[in-house]
Amino acid sequence: MMKTSLAQTALDNLVDEATKAAENSYSPYSGFKVGAALRLYDGIVVTGTNVENVSFGLTICAERAALVRAVSQFGPRIRIEAVAVVNLNNAASPPCGACRQMLAEFASPDTPIIFPAAAGTRTMSLEEILPLGFDMKLK
Repeated sequence: MMKTSLAQTALDNLVDEATKAAENSYSPYSGFKVGAALRLYDGIVVTGTNVENVSFGLTICAERAALVRAVSQFGPRIRIEAVAVVNLNNAASPPCGACRQMLAEFASPDTPIIFPAAAGTRTMSLEEILPLGFDMKLK
């Protein structure tokens, strides 16, 4: 389990907020209800849920829904301090590849990502779940 500077109560709150967001899921096709909560560096928590479409390619994941909402509300300079992803299906549910890459745009490599795993809740850094993520910065 990775170490984070955030207090356990802040992480627990993030998981609670993600759980509440999952309750609003629009998932009539898969029945897989997911919620995400992003904690920004100023302490604000922004949530999102998955929204399915009969044309599955148009479906949006909870993590990206939360991220789009955060940018819409607070602008493109947001920075993510921590992420929680929860599903109401008692299944392992780390962020998908597209969500990992989108989160990387606004988070640092050591940002904690909390999600359900096969053996309980897991916390990993963004870098651990997205090794060698796409980066356009010149080095």
